[in-house]
Amino acid sequence: MFGIVRPCRHRLSESMRAEWMAHLCGLCLALRGDHGQFARVATNYDGLVISVLVEAQSPRTGGADAWRRTAGPCPLRGMRTASVARGEGARLAASVSLVLASAKMRDHVADGDGLLARRPVAAAARKVAAKWDRAGARTGSDLGFDTAVLVDAVERQAGIEALAGSGTPLLAITEPTETATAAAFGHTAVLAGRPANRAPLEEAGRLFGRLAHLLDAVEDLEEDAAGGAWNPIAVTGTGLAEVRRLCDDAVHGVRLALREVDFASKGQGRLAHLLLAHELERAVDRAFGTAGCGHRHGEDPGGDVRHGAQGWFGPPPVMPPGAPPEPPRQGRRRGPVHGCAVWAVLFCSCQVCCTDYTDPWNGKKRDAWCDNCDCDCSDCSDCSDCSGCDGCGDCCNCCDCCSNCDCDCGCDC
Repeated sequence: MFGIVRPCRHRLSESMRAEWMAHLCGLCLALRGDHGQFARVATNYDGLVISVLVEAQSPRTGGADAWRRTAGPCPLRGMRTASVARGEGARLAASVSLVLASAKMRDHVADGDGLLARRPVAAAARKVAAKWDRAGARTGSDLGFDTAVLVDAVERQAGIEALAGSGTPLLAITEPTETATAAAFGHTAVLAGRPANRAPLEEAGRLFGRLAHLLDAVEDLEEDAAGGAWNPIAVTGTGLAEVRRLCDDAVHGVRLALREVDFASKGQGRLAHLLLAHELERAVDRAFGTAGCGHRHGEDPGGDVRHGAQGWFGPPPVMPPGAPPEPPRQGRRRGPVHGCAVWAVLFCSCQVCCTDYTDPWNGKKRDAWCDNCDCDCSDCSDCSDCSGCDGCGDCCNCCDCCSNCDCDCGCDC
């Protein structure tokens, strides 16, 4: 899992959390459906924004079945079924994610990162990357999207980096990423049948790509310096204060661009607004270590305790509260054999890692090992009612309020 838009689950209302997970799972299953099981490793947090944008602009015709389907049990959902996003938005997100993941893989090969420094592993990785490029292009072609613009951006990136040095403008290095994400965001308007949205969405996508590139560089700066790896901030000699200014300007620009986008309805645009207008700002704070969201660290609005463990592939998906195995009756204790059998099921189904569960022996609630809260949760707004909310000055903070309750308070922030 990778990406900059990864909200803590306590910042999402129940309905928004369900929508976010529907798009994340929809992307994962679209990758599997079009490109096979292994392609699911390309699932990422930022890719689902493409699916969200298509759905937010599209009129709800054809009933719920046109936009959602029931997916079978999955270990990452505690072996539960779920309603997941379907259709052209999920497929476009899969195509873009696959091509950009192949680029990320080739970049790691070029840098000789980890096992990819070994020739046999690097050769295998290059083959996988080439296969993903072709597969992504096929799906993109089905949707009228030419992934050549993404591949061209990736190929130009290497040449730009080779020529960069002290004094090179940082935005000259981020340009290929900006071009690629602008094309992907803009095509969501084409799929949704709203051509007037294409220009503002391309602008939002361009700035989103800039943020993704810069924040990745900021987060890797110390590690790259220690390992002698190439980093645009270090190579150009740009100060972190200037990088922060560029990031803040990009966040502001995304918000301005979103104001020009005509969503199908205000309700359908809520998740897109939450992710692009609010979570991007928090992503910048997280990368620079300057601020975070607010809850007392490790505590959900509902009272569940969270720990900051990291998954093997980066921050794990932000899962909604799981439906744990049925707890034993009061006073009941499983024997060694029975308890070990239940533990084996929990481990093999990944429920211990990915969902809250009940201890097979004592019936106590336990937190998922990979559960992650990426912010300093000290005083996040958690209002349950937006009555009396007038613009952005009232309530507990109008925009945060809208993300934490299920009402439509009329905020336009």
